[in-house]
Amino acid sequence: MSEGLKAARVARGSQEWFVRAIERYARQHMLEVASTASLRVYVSEWENGKRPISERYAGIIRGVLGITNDELFGRPQAPTGPPQLVGGYDDLVNRIDSAKNVSLTMVKTFMDQTELLRTVDRQMGAAHLVDQMTGHLATLEDALTFAVLPETRRPVARALAGAATLAAWQALDVGAVERAWRHYELGKRAAQEANEPMYLVHAMAEQAYVLCDAGRTELAVQLVQDAKLTGGTKLSPRLEAWLHAAEAEICAKAGLPDECHRLLDQAAACLPDGEEARDPDMLSIFLNSGHLARWRGNALALIGDDDAVSSLYVALDAMDPTFIRAESGLRCDLAQAHLARGEFGQAQEHLQQARLLAGRTGSVRRRRRIEQISGQL
Repeated sequence: MSEGLKAARVARGSQEWFVRAIERYARQHMLEVASTASLRVYVSEWENGKRPISERYAGIIRGVLGITNDELFGRPQAPTGPPQLVGGYDDLVNRIDSAKNVSLTMVKTFMDQTELLRTVDRQMGAAHLVDQMTGHLATLEDALTFAVLPETRRPVARALAGAATLAAWQALDVGAVERAWRHYELGKRAAQEANEPMYLVHAMAEQAYVLCDAGRTELAVQLVQDAKLTGGTKLSPRLEAWLHAAEAEICAKAGLPDECHRLLDQAAACLPDGEEARDPDMLSIFLNSGHLARWRGNALALIGDDDAVSSLYVALDAMDPTFIRAESGLRCDLAQAHLARGEFGQAQEHLQQARLLAGRTGSVRRRRRIEQISGQL
């Protein structure tokens, strides 16, 4: 019986939505599936434990729902750590020798793969990437496990830190919160081994969002503050601005409006001038004045500040059209801001746009927020 299937499906939509999503995925990947009528029966029987899920359909379901096999079949997740060693010294030595030959070129390949997954995630959402990201992390973990000397381990650990943090954010987006937490822990360990404080700080601050989404906003504030202390003076200006903005958003959710305003001002003061958004020292950070305007509007909307609307429209005009998930969030922010002003028609219009965009990316996290705002209209 698939204990995880029904919970994952309910978080995203109805059984009819699921059937249509399976058909759409099959068409996109040129796969054969049963008729619509048969799929309706299959879905009901899968969720009730009356029909086993074949490997062929399991692959489709993973791509549609963005869950792993363990999450699909309800198997307990083993703690993250090095895999069991293969039997025999010959095999072990072969693995160590292979890891020793991991060159800087190979590390760059790992980083390029992470970058590709980040780009696809930004445009299409995380759900379709679960198998690719699982395999990518396994390859990096394997390379690190059998690497011996620091000059080999550190570059691989750095690549793993970036990939694990991206995987964690993707897992959080599709509603797999335990997987997200474990990936953040993996990213933090890898960053510490690589002696990369910026990667460690970034993973800690993003992990605070898991606590925030779970309703532990005070603990989330403490974690992001601890991240800033951990980074100290070793942070790039753009990452420092990002941390201030992240803390501002979490303070807004914790009901601390004065702190929110103060931190937003600090973020603006730290942010480098110019249109460049990407931090060359921390490739997962995208932040310029346009992004910060969106973030400011998001935080102000959460505390019901009337200035939120103007900031959000400035951000909407400047938004990169390839940031699909980000636009969905911005539309949610606009809906929240208009709702606070009693402008229900405009709130409904932006919420509808947010729903359409969230449907394209399969974002469970965004869907939850949309439903929360819808309940206030």
